[in-house]
Amino acid sequence: MPTLSELQTPLVVLDAPAMTRNITRMAEAAAAGGKQLRPHGKTHKSGWVAAQQVAAGAVGLTCAKPAEAEVFAAAGIQDIRIAYPISPTYAARIVELMDGVRISTVVDDLGVAQGWSDAMVAAGRRLEVLVKIDVGTHRCGIDPTQRDAVAFITQVSEMPGLDLRGLLSHAGHAYAAGSLDAIAAIARDEAAMMARLVDDCAARGVELAEVSVGSTPSALFSATLDGITELRPGNYVFHDRTQVGLGVVDWSGCALRIHASVTAFPAPDRLVLDCGSKVLSSDGARGFGPTPGFGVILGPDGQPDPGLLIERLSEEHGVVTVTGPTRLRIGDRVTIVPNHACVVANLSNTYVVADGDEVLETQKVDARGLVN
Repeated sequence: MPTLSELQTPLVVLDAPAMTRNITRMAEAAAAGGKQLRPHGKTHKSGWVAAQQVAAGAVGLTCAKPAEAEVFAAAGIQDIRIAYPISPTYAARIVELMDGVRISTVVDDLGVAQGWSDAMVAAGRRLEVLVKIDVGTHRCGIDPTQRDAVAFITQVSEMPGLDLRGLLSHAGHAYAAGSLDAIAAIARDEAAMMARLVDDCAARGVELAEVSVGSTPSALFSATLDGITELRPGNYVFHDRTQVGLGVVDWSGCALRIHASVTAFPAPDRLVLDCGSKVLSSDGARGFGPTPGFGVILGPDGQPDPGLLIERLSEEHGVVTVTGPTRLRIGDRVTIVPNHACVVANLSNTYVVADGDEVLETQKVDARGLVN
């Protein structure tokens, strides 16, 4: 097998030791806190990565689409949660999945919940559901500060064909936090809100067995909190520039990297890489300070090269502003930590799995590009 440096760029590379450390760290944190771990597969979209997460202790996988669930089920994952309020028009596909795996999903609308109830009654099945709670992200979910969440949960619990398992939330607003203390506070607030709802539901005779929370920035904090039964981080398996910016990990923990080559050096202050928006994506990064550009070019020491900024992208070009002395010349290779690993994974057909310059294997990104 060729070495990594012998392969043509651009490449999406998984640093195998870093990924293993990431998987182990989260699995150990969940176990130490008495929580189940159900990673979100939207980050890696790979049955191969999912199998490693399950082997390390994950109870199953989270996904966003029935098509992803179908791919992961075919890869041997036996317990899959669709943490997205999907329409009952997918009922036939969900029923088919139920023949081979344990499947669950979320609801946050009574009409949709009733549609699932009707579909399951007609199919002679019972579908496990959780009620999605808006804990501050203000995307999907029932906001207890605006609606009677307990009344909603009670109504869902009474619908035939549905097995109400509990509550599910995603503290996505942790990505906008200004410090680690602020992220910890978001995790505490999320746990407290969910615990109050569990207690209020119990007072009305509705027992909830599961409280599932997500978000990589808050996951290690959530692992230590009472009242939570399940963690659903996704990005942690790879990490990226945003996670570094949020203080979650250092650069050595970023397992997904882009290997690219200098393809042009048209001016002293500008060079061009062979990785554009179809490789890196045009997503910006987040963090406690400024995060300019479209990924970070690492120097030989594994730290960001301060003289290089990926200033703009077109489809096949990454335009880099050169602000200081550089060793780079046309044909030289660079290693980039992307702003958002999840999008990069969805843009690639394959991962090159490596340990240093040694290529260990190539893995297909099974669930990339799926829309439903």
